[in-house]
Amino acid sequence: MIAPVLNELLEQNPDVEIYVASRPFMETIFKQFPQINFIPVDLNKQYKGFFSLFSLYKELKKYKFDYVADLHNVIRSKVITFLFKINGIKTATLDKGRAEKKALVNQENKTLKQLKLTTERYADVLRSFGFQLTLSHQLKSFIKKEEKTIGIAPYAAFSSKMYPLEKMKIVAEKLANDGYTVYLFGGGKYEVEELKSWENLNPTIKSLAGVISFDEELQQIAKLEAMISMDSANMHLASLMGTRTISIWGGTHPYAGFLGYGQSMEDVIQDETLTCRPTSIFGKDPEEFKNFDYFQNLSAEDVYQQIKTRLVK
Repeated sequence: MIAPVLNELLEQNPDVEIYVASRPFMETIFKQFPQINFIPVDLNKQYKGFFSLFSLYKELKKYKFDYVADLHNVIRSKVITFLFKINGIKTATLDKGRAEKKALVNQENKTLKQLKLTTERYADVLRSFGFQLTLSHQLKSFIKKEEKTIGIAPYAAFSSKMYPLEKMKIVAEKLANDGYTVYLFGGGKYEVEELKSWENLNPTIKSLAGVISFDEELQQIAKLEAMISMDSANMHLASLMGTRTISIWGGTHPYAGFLGYGQSMEDVIQDETLTCRPTSIFGKDPEEFKNFDYFQNLSAEDVYQQIKTRLVK
Protein backbone atom coordinates (compact mmCIF):
# COMPACT_ATOMS: atom_id res chain seq x y z
CA MET A 1 0.00 0.00 0.00
CA ILE A 2 3.02 2.27 0.41
CA ALA A 3 4.22 2.12 -3.21
CA PRO A 4 1.37 4.05 -4.89
CA VAL A 5 1.56 6.72 -2.18
CA LEU A 6 5.27 7.23 -2.80
CA ASN A 7 4.66 7.26 -6.55
CA GLU A 8 2.17 10.10 -6.15
CA LEU A 9 4.59 11.95 -3.89
CA LEU A 10 7.18 11.81 -6.67
CA GLU A 11 4.69 12.95 -9.30
CA GLN A 12 3.80 16.00 -7.20
CA ASN A 13 7.34 16.63 -5.93
CA PRO A 14 9.65 15.63 -8.81
CA ASP A 15 12.76 16.98 -7.10
CA VAL A 16 12.46 14.51 -4.22
CA GLU A 17 14.65 11.40 -4.13
CA ILE A 18 13.11 8.44 -2.30
CA TYR A 19 14.75 5.36 -0.81
CA VAL A 20 12.77 2.44 0.63
CA ALA A 21 14.45 0.03 3.04
CA SER A 22 12.58 -3.27 3.37
CA ARG A 23 12.92 -7.03 3.19
CA PRO A 24 14.51 -8.27 -0.08
CA PHE A 25 11.35 -9.97 -1.43
CA MET A 26 9.64 -6.57 -1.53
CA GLU A 27 11.99 -5.38 -4.27
CA THR A 28 9.71 -6.82 -6.96
CA ILE A 29 6.90 -4.58 -5.70
CA PHE A 30 8.93 -1.41 -5.95
CA LYS A 31 10.46 -2.44 -9.26
CA GLN A 32 7.18 -1.30 -10.82
CA PHE A 33 8.28 2.24 -9.90
CA PRO A 34 11.91 2.57 -11.08
CA GLN A 35 12.16 6.12 -9.73
CA ILE A 36 11.98 4.69 -6.19
CA ASN A 37 15.35 3.43 -4.92
CA PHE A 38 15.17 0.14 -3.03
CA ILE A 39 17.50 -0.92 -0.21
CA PRO A 40 17.18 -4.65 0.63
CA VAL A 41 17.40 -5.39 4.36
CA ASP A 42 17.84 -9.05 5.27
CA LEU A 43 16.43 -9.35 8.78
CA ASN A 44 16.85 -13.13 8.81
CA LYS A 45 20.63 -13.15 8.36
CA GLN A 46 22.63 -9.96 8.05
CA TYR A 47 20.49 -7.90 10.43
CA LYS A 48 19.03 -10.58 12.65
CA GLY A 49 18.65 -9.65 16.31
CA PHE A 50 18.29 -6.40 18.20
CA PHE A 51 21.95 -5.33 18.29
CA SER A 52 22.35 -5.78 14.52
CA LEU A 53 20.00 -2.79 14.13
CA PHE A 54 22.92 -0.53 15.07
CA SER A 55 24.84 -1.97 12.10
CA LEU A 56 21.82 -1.36 9.91
CA TYR A 57 21.65 2.22 11.11
CA LYS A 58 25.30 2.76 10.22
CA GLU A 59 24.67 1.35 6.75
CA LEU A 60 21.61 3.54 6.15
CA LYS A 61 23.38 6.62 7.49
CA LYS A 62 25.72 6.49 4.47
CA TYR A 63 22.88 7.68 2.26
CA LYS A 64 22.77 11.03 4.12
CA PHE A 65 18.99 11.26 4.25
CA ASP A 66 17.31 14.58 4.97
CA TYR A 67 14.21 12.87 6.36
CA VAL A 68 13.41 9.42 7.72
CA ALA A 69 9.79 8.23 7.61
CA ASP A 70 8.82 5.24 9.74
CA LEU A 71 5.85 3.84 7.82
CA HIS A 72 5.76 0.62 9.84
CA ASN A 73 5.79 1.66 13.50
CA VAL A 74 7.15 -1.57 14.98
CA ILE A 75 10.05 -2.10 17.39
CA ARG A 76 12.73 -2.47 14.68
CA SER A 77 11.66 0.61 12.72
CA LYS A 78 11.27 2.61 15.93
CA VAL A 79 14.85 1.84 16.94
CA ILE A 80 16.23 2.88 13.55
CA THR A 81 14.12 6.04 13.53
CA PHE A 82 15.24 6.93 17.06
CA LEU A 83 18.91 6.59 16.09
CA PHE A 84 18.43 8.95 13.17
CA LYS A 85 16.48 11.40 15.36
CA ILE A 86 19.11 11.69 18.09
CA ASN A 87 21.67 12.37 15.37
CA GLY A 88 19.80 15.39 14.07
CA ILE A 89 17.73 13.93 11.21
CA LYS A 90 14.07 14.96 11.02
CA THR A 91 11.86 11.90 11.50
CA ALA A 92 8.16 11.05 11.57
CA THR A 93 6.29 7.87 12.48
CA LEU A 94 3.05 6.34 11.26
CA ASP A 95 0.00 6.82 13.51
CA LYS A 96 -1.81 3.48 13.30
CA GLY A 97 -4.96 4.78 15.02
CA ARG A 98 -4.98 1.92 17.50
CA ALA A 99 -7.72 3.36 19.76
CA GLU A 100 -10.13 3.85 16.84
CA LYS A 101 -9.46 0.36 15.55
CA LYS A 102 -10.02 -1.11 19.01
CA ALA A 103 -13.44 0.61 19.09
CA LEU A 104 -14.21 -0.84 15.65
CA VAL A 105 -13.84 -4.44 16.86
CA ASN A 106 -15.29 -3.91 20.36
CA GLN A 107 -18.24 -6.28 20.79
CA GLU A 108 -19.85 -4.49 23.74
CA ASN A 109 -19.71 -0.93 22.49
CA LYS A 110 -18.79 -1.11 18.82
CA THR A 111 -18.21 2.11 16.88
CA LEU A 112 -18.82 1.07 13.29
CA LYS A 113 -17.58 3.89 11.10
CA GLN A 114 -15.10 4.46 8.30
CA LEU A 115 -11.65 5.14 9.70
CA LYS A 116 -8.90 7.06 7.93
CA LEU A 117 -7.50 5.07 5.01
CA THR A 118 -4.10 3.58 5.72
CA THR A 119 -2.76 5.22 2.57
CA GLU A 120 -3.80 8.61 3.98
CA ARG A 121 -1.99 7.73 7.22
CA TYR A 122 1.17 7.08 5.16
CA ALA A 123 0.62 10.39 3.36
CA ASP A 124 0.28 12.20 6.70
CA VAL A 125 3.78 11.08 7.67
CA LEU A 126 5.19 12.53 4.45
CA ARG A 127 3.13 15.72 4.76
CA SER A 128 4.62 16.29 8.22
CA PHE A 129 7.94 16.96 6.48
CA GLY A 130 6.31 19.81 4.57
CA PHE A 131 5.72 18.01 1.28
CA GLN A 132 2.59 18.81 -0.70
CA LEU A 133 0.73 15.56 -1.29
CA THR A 134 -2.85 15.04 -2.39
CA LEU A 135 -3.71 11.41 -3.04
CA SER A 136 -5.89 10.75 -6.08
CA HIS A 137 -7.20 7.38 -4.82
CA GLN A 138 -7.44 6.36 -8.45
CA LEU A 139 -6.22 3.17 -10.09
CA LYS A 140 -3.44 3.77 -12.59
CA SER A 141 -3.24 1.13 -15.30
CA PHE A 142 0.08 0.59 -17.06
CA ILE A 143 -0.91 -2.20 -19.46
CA LYS A 144 -3.88 -2.66 -21.81
CA LYS A 145 -6.54 -4.87 -20.23
CA GLU A 146 -7.55 -8.17 -21.81
CA GLU A 147 -11.32 -8.41 -22.21
CA LYS A 148 -13.25 -11.17 -20.46
CA THR A 149 -10.36 -12.05 -18.13
CA ILE A 150 -10.82 -12.43 -14.40
CA GLY A 151 -8.36 -13.33 -11.69
CA ILE A 152 -9.41 -15.21 -8.57
CA ALA A 153 -7.19 -15.23 -5.48
CA PRO A 154 -9.17 -17.40 -3.03
CA TYR A 155 -6.65 -17.57 -0.20
CA ALA A 156 -5.84 -15.30 2.75
CA ALA A 157 -3.51 -15.40 5.73
CA PHE A 158 -6.37 -16.13 8.16
CA SER A 159 -9.38 -18.41 7.70
CA SER A 160 -11.71 -15.66 8.92
CA LYS A 161 -10.91 -13.73 5.74
CA MET A 162 -11.26 -16.65 3.33
CA TYR A 163 -14.49 -17.36 1.49
CA PRO A 164 -15.01 -21.16 1.63
CA LEU A 165 -13.12 -22.87 -1.18
CA GLU A 166 -16.01 -25.10 -2.23
CA LYS A 167 -18.20 -22.04 -2.69
CA MET A 168 -15.43 -20.15 -4.49
CA LYS A 169 -14.92 -23.08 -6.82
CA ILE A 170 -18.58 -22.87 -7.85
CA VAL A 171 -18.20 -19.14 -8.50
CA ALA A 172 -15.12 -19.76 -10.66
CA GLU A 173 -16.93 -22.38 -12.73
CA LYS A 174 -19.96 -20.16 -13.26
CA LEU A 175 -17.79 -17.28 -14.46
CA ALA A 176 -15.90 -19.60 -16.81
CA ASN A 177 -19.22 -20.88 -18.18
CA ASP A 178 -20.12 -17.25 -18.91
CA GLY A 179 -17.15 -17.02 -21.26
CA TYR A 180 -14.55 -15.51 -18.95
CA THR A 181 -10.98 -16.75 -18.88
CA VAL A 182 -10.35 -17.27 -15.17
CA TYR A 183 -6.81 -17.14 -13.82
CA LEU A 184 -6.18 -18.57 -10.35
CA PHE A 185 -3.55 -17.16 -8.00
CA GLY A 186 -2.01 -18.77 -4.94
CA GLY A 187 1.19 -20.21 -3.50
CA GLY A 188 2.42 -23.07 -1.36
CA LYS A 189 2.21 -26.79 -2.13
CA TYR A 190 -1.38 -27.29 -0.96
CA GLU A 191 -2.66 -24.24 -2.81
CA VAL A 192 -0.87 -25.25 -6.01
CA GLU A 193 -2.42 -28.72 -5.95
CA GLU A 194 -5.89 -27.47 -5.02
CA LEU A 195 -6.05 -24.77 -7.67
CA LYS A 196 -4.65 -27.11 -10.32
CA SER A 197 -7.66 -29.37 -9.74
CA TRP A 198 -10.01 -26.48 -10.53
CA GLU A 199 -8.79 -26.55 -14.14
CA ASN A 200 -10.87 -29.69 -14.59
CA LEU A 201 -14.06 -27.65 -14.15
CA ASN A 202 -13.66 -25.74 -17.41
CA PRO A 203 -10.87 -25.39 -20.01
CA THR A 204 -10.92 -21.59 -19.58
CA ILE A 205 -9.90 -21.90 -15.91
CA LYS A 206 -6.12 -21.65 -15.68
CA SER A 207 -4.10 -21.94 -12.48
CA LEU A 208 -0.96 -19.80 -12.31
CA ALA A 209 -0.07 -21.02 -8.82
CA GLY A 210 3.47 -22.37 -8.81
CA VAL A 211 3.70 -21.99 -12.58
CA ILE A 212 5.13 -18.50 -13.09
CA SER A 213 7.40 -16.13 -11.16
CA PHE A 214 6.11 -13.42 -8.85
CA ASP A 215 7.10 -10.74 -11.35
CA GLU A 216 5.20 -12.58 -14.11
CA GLU A 217 2.19 -12.84 -11.80
CA LEU A 218 2.18 -9.07 -11.38
CA GLN A 219 2.27 -8.57 -15.14
CA GLN A 220 -0.65 -10.96 -15.59
CA ILE A 221 -2.63 -9.20 -12.85
CA ALA A 222 -2.04 -5.92 -14.70
CA LYS A 223 -3.77 -7.35 -17.80
CA LEU A 224 -6.91 -8.54 -15.99
CA GLU A 225 -10.27 -6.90 -16.49
CA ALA A 226 -10.92 -7.56 -12.80
CA MET A 227 -9.54 -9.43 -9.81
CA ILE A 228 -11.68 -11.26 -7.24
CA SER A 229 -9.89 -11.56 -3.92
CA MET A 230 -10.30 -11.71 -0.20
CA ASP A 231 -9.05 -9.00 2.15
CA SER A 232 -5.54 -10.13 1.26
CA ALA A 233 -2.24 -9.18 -0.32
CA ASN A 234 -3.64 -9.95 -3.76
CA MET A 235 -6.11 -7.08 -3.44
CA HIS A 236 -3.19 -4.73 -2.85
CA LEU A 237 -1.13 -6.28 -5.65
CA ALA A 238 -4.05 -5.69 -8.02
CA SER A 239 -4.24 -2.07 -6.87
CA LEU A 240 -0.52 -1.71 -7.47
CA MET A 241 -0.98 -2.94 -11.04
CA GLY A 242 -4.04 -0.78 -11.73
CA THR A 243 -6.59 -3.59 -11.75
CA ARG A 244 -10.10 -3.25 -10.40
CA THR A 245 -10.79 -5.65 -7.52
CA ILE A 246 -14.05 -7.10 -6.28
CA SER A 247 -13.16 -8.05 -2.72
CA ILE A 248 -14.94 -10.45 -0.34
CA TRP A 249 -14.67 -9.66 3.38
CA GLY A 250 -15.33 -11.88 6.40
CA GLY A 251 -14.03 -11.25 9.92
CA THR A 252 -12.36 -7.98 8.89
CA HIS A 253 -14.00 -4.86 7.46
CA PRO A 254 -12.92 -2.18 4.94
CA TYR A 255 -13.83 0.46 7.55
CA ALA A 256 -10.50 -0.31 9.23
CA GLY A 257 -8.81 1.51 6.35
CA PHE A 258 -7.22 -1.36 4.45
CA LEU A 259 -9.28 -1.35 1.26
CA GLY A 260 -6.95 -1.56 -1.74
CA TYR A 261 -5.68 1.78 -3.04
CA GLY A 262 -8.03 3.17 -5.67
CA GLN A 263 -10.61 0.44 -5.08
CA SER A 264 -14.28 1.24 -4.51
CA MET A 265 -16.54 0.37 -1.59
CA GLU A 266 -19.12 -0.46 -4.26
CA ASP A 267 -16.93 -3.43 -5.20
CA VAL A 268 -16.93 -4.81 -1.65
CA ILE A 269 -18.93 -7.98 -0.97
CA GLN A 270 -19.68 -8.60 2.71
CA ASP A 271 -22.48 -9.69 5.03
CA GLU A 272 -23.63 -6.47 6.66
CA THR A 273 -26.29 -8.29 8.69
CA LEU A 274 -23.63 -9.83 10.96
CA THR A 275 -23.42 -7.15 13.63
CA CYS A 276 -20.38 -8.81 15.22
CA ARG A 277 -18.25 -7.81 12.23
CA PRO A 278 -15.50 -6.85 12.30
CA THR A 279 -14.12 -9.06 15.03
CA SER A 280 -10.49 -8.23 14.23
CA ILE A 281 -8.45 -5.72 12.26
CA PHE A 282 -6.09 -8.11 10.49
CA GLY A 283 -8.02 -11.39 10.56
CA LYS A 284 -6.85 -13.25 13.66
CA ASP A 285 -10.05 -14.22 15.47
CA PRO A 286 -10.46 -13.51 19.18
CA GLU A 287 -11.10 -16.64 21.23
CA GLU A 288 -14.90 -16.24 21.26
CA PHE A 289 -15.01 -16.26 17.44
CA LYS A 290 -12.76 -19.23 16.75
CA ASN A 291 -14.09 -21.14 13.70
CA PHE A 292 -16.98 -18.70 13.29
CA ASP A 293 -18.50 -18.74 9.79
CA TYR A 294 -18.53 -15.15 8.56
CA PHE A 295 -19.83 -16.27 5.17
CA GLN A 296 -22.82 -18.29 6.35
CA ASN A 297 -25.26 -15.97 4.57
CA LEU A 298 -23.23 -15.59 1.38
CA SER A 299 -24.03 -18.54 -0.87
CA ALA A 300 -22.02 -19.25 -4.01
CA GLU A 301 -24.99 -18.16 -6.13
CA ASP A 302 -25.30 -14.91 -4.19
CA VAL A 303 -21.61 -14.06 -4.56
CA TYR A 304 -21.68 -14.99 -8.25
CA GLN A 305 -24.67 -12.73 -8.88
CA GLN A 306 -23.04 -9.88 -6.95
CA ILE A 307 -19.87 -10.23 -9.03
CA LYS A 308 -21.82 -10.35 -12.30
CA THR A 309 -23.80 -7.24 -11.34
CA ARG A 310 -20.58 -5.35 -10.61
CA LEU A 311 -18.84 -6.50 -13.78
CA VAL A 312 -21.48 -4.99 -16.04
CA LYS A 313 -21.27 -1.57 -14.35
